[in-house]
Amino acid sequence: MNDPVVNHPALPIAVIIGRRELANRWQSQVWEAIGVIPDLGGGAAPRLLMKDSAEEQWLHGGFELKLHRDEAESYYLNLSAREPCVFVVWRMEETMAVPKFVTVSYGEAARFMDANEQVDIVPMPREMCDWLLAFVNAHYRPVSKKRSRPPSFNGAKRG
Repeated sequence: MNDPVVNHPALPIAVIIGRRELANRWQSQVWEAIGVIPDLGGGAAPRLLMKDSAEEQWLHGGFELKLHRDEAESYYLNLSAREPCVFVVWRMEETMAVPKFVTVSYGEAARFMDANEQVDIVPMPREMCDWLLAFVNAHYRPVSKKRSRPPSFNGAKRG
């Protein structure tokens, strides 16, 4: 196979992180991942996309979404969902949320959540779904599980 999507499973992406003001006496604002887009080489330094009195959005480039064969089942499960998604791991640094890792694997995302990391879910763009599907088709093979019968059924005779 000479398909570059399958043989070189990495995709440069950028993450959009946003901040919204809240009318809440316990929390004045919330940060969250908003989406992912192809990274066109704008660099890793955050770029302000928009800002007004109620919200702001920042673009963080320099991420590379890497696929691994041992995660193929998790990718398959993601693609099988009603709405495939991208998981964005981020941390607060001073006064800004900063993305740290991006994955499309349920397993990797679960491990980050188990470690009490902040993980947001954003919709997976159609082009990324197609890219991921090519990888899954090339590397995922469902494991057939043989159903075992309880010993009480073995040798039972019905009359």
